[in-house]
Amino acid sequence: MKERTSLNKTTGSQVTEFILMGITNHPKLQSPLFVVFFLNYMATAVWNLSLIILTSVDSHLKTPMYFFLRHLAFVDFGYSTAIGPKVLAGFIEEKNIISYDGCAVQLFFVGLFIDSELFILSAMAYDRYVAICKPLLYMVIISDRVCWILVSISYLYSIMVCLVITIEIFKSSFCESNILRHFYCDSAPLLSVICSDTNEIELIILTFATISLVSSLLIIIVSYMLILAAILRMNSAEGRHKTFSTCGSHLTVVVVFYGTLFFIYMQPQSSHSFDIDKMASVFYALVIPMLNPLIYSLRNKEVKSALKRLFKK
Repeated sequence: MKERTSLNKTTGSQVTEFILMGITNHPKLQSPLFVVFFLNYMATAVWNLSLIILTSVDSHLKTPMYFFLRHLAFVDFGYSTAIGPKVLAGFIEEKNIISYDGCAVQLFFVGLFIDSELFILSAMAYDRYVAICKPLLYMVIISDRVCWILVSISYLYSIMVCLVITIEIFKSSFCESNILRHFYCDSAPLLSVICSDTNEIELIILTFATISLVSSLLIIIVSYMLILAAILRMNSAEGRHKTFSTCGSHLTVVVVFYGTLFFIYMQPQSSHSFDIDKMASVFYALVIPMLNPLIYSLRNKEVKSALKRLFKK
């Protein structure tokens, strides 16, 4: 009889929904923040979808660089959409509730798009390396087939990783307290309300996070070391500046995006501060997807020319 009682306490009642604490619990901030995040999401959606359409229809943008940029815009729009609408609903609803299945779906898709972005950024770094260091062989090395292979590997690997993590988390026993101290379903707040031992799940998440972050970052670092060596061999200062400027936008996003992810995910569960994680998550999940189209394309002469051609039709 004691064993049965102990088992019931361990497994707790079956959780059917989670309560998200949201961005803030101050009522006076709800309305202003709703407006800010609504404008943020609309800008993210419009800019990224416009970039996807523009690079798809304009014949002058049918190059590998814009192929990868189109997929970057797709994953940016993807994970901002997986998070943004629910965040907006949380400002309106009296109780910010997400269903058990909805939470699992959100965890999966947010992880899928973020993991995919890591490898698309590394593919873009490799693309820049070939363009700068092997310009005569560029169209041979970075062919359409190679482009599709690179993005397909990114998506398939990310799907596999996120399926494993989502299944491992949601097959666990959740406590009666189903309050998540976050504004969306992420692994860290979910692990904090699991009653059973989480060491194995934490190890799986840390292992996959390390593989994804380190392997993709290693490709970027090696690519830029080779690019830097090529730039230093150039005789013209103007040529060096022009070549390096083509990589500046990519480097900026890489530093911000990877730095934020390392800060959040490459630390033990016991040292997590949910308030700090929450602010960092707002930055990478909602701000970066809005800024990426501006950083990568709106200052780009080819994209500006494509926009002019589109509006002249």
